[in-house]
Amino acid sequence: MKTIGYLGLGIMGYGMTSNLIDKSGITVYGFDPIPALRERFEKRGGKATADAAELYRACDIIFMCLPTNAIVKNTITDIMNTARPGTIIVDMGSTSPYVIKELHATAQKKGFHLLDSPVSGGETGANGGSLVIMSGGEKEVFEEVKPYLLMMGKSATYMGPSGCGSTAKIANNMMVGIHLLAMDEAYAFATKAGLDPKTLFDAIHGGFAQSAVMDLKVPKILSRDFSASARIAVHLKDVNNAMELAEHLGVEIPMTKIVKEQMDWMDAHGMIDEDQCALVKYYEDAMSVEVK
Repeated sequence: MKTIGYLGLGIMGYGMTSNLIDKSGITVYGFDPIPALRERFEKRGGKATADAAELYRACDIIFMCLPTNAIVKNTITDIMNTARPGTIIVDMGSTSPYVIKELHATAQKKGFHLLDSPVSGGETGANGGSLVIMSGGEKEVFEEVKPYLLMMGKSATYMGPSGCGSTAKIANNMMVGIHLLAMDEAYAFATKAGLDPKTLFDAIHGGFAQSAVMDLKVPKILSRDFSASARIAVHLKDVNNAMELAEHLGVEIPMTKIVKEQMDWMDAHGMIDEDQCALVKYYEDAMSVEVK
């Protein structure tokens, strides 16, 4: 039986580890540098460690969901310097395909296995075990890990070689970002024109404009709840990864460029750590209106 561990016990990691604990029937090790998150994980039934190296040495499969490319790179490098060769490392965050490919090449040389398996579905999907998971790497390694992925998600799709999972996540979040802006612009516009935004939501819900983004985010906007279930800062990382990849491919992605400009505006105004739905504030500021 495999020994599994998880790095990163925050908004996404807590939900995913809860599903692993409930469905795997085995001990799940966990690490986070924040003591309160380790304590919460322990109360949920996991085995927390205050020393990440202890987890590296104990586990056959190490999952992680970490916030930046730099942290992912440093962490995977530390794992390869500490863990047993043959260990499977599964990055479930939104990491640059270039970073993943570089780490994958190093992992192969050192006898480790690395999958890029980012997710879509946010906090709701993490808690409910209904994430959509996109994986890149060796097919046989994916098949070995897939049963655990399906404890955390409703689907786990093999996308191709290393970096393909990360690229799929970029495409996913390009679409989500564009939809967020279209939704926020329309609701601010409608409110400015005199419509009640809640009535508008009820009226178009179930129509052609309906989406998971609207279903989850508009109620948060209407209640002025900008607490983060999916931070703009993390989404901006995906957008920056998209811009980097587009430059490498020699293509223009004008709609995603607009998303970046508005997320940068949120950063400049001190709101980068709020929920994605807070992007409506850009349009509220531009139109002198409040959607509520």
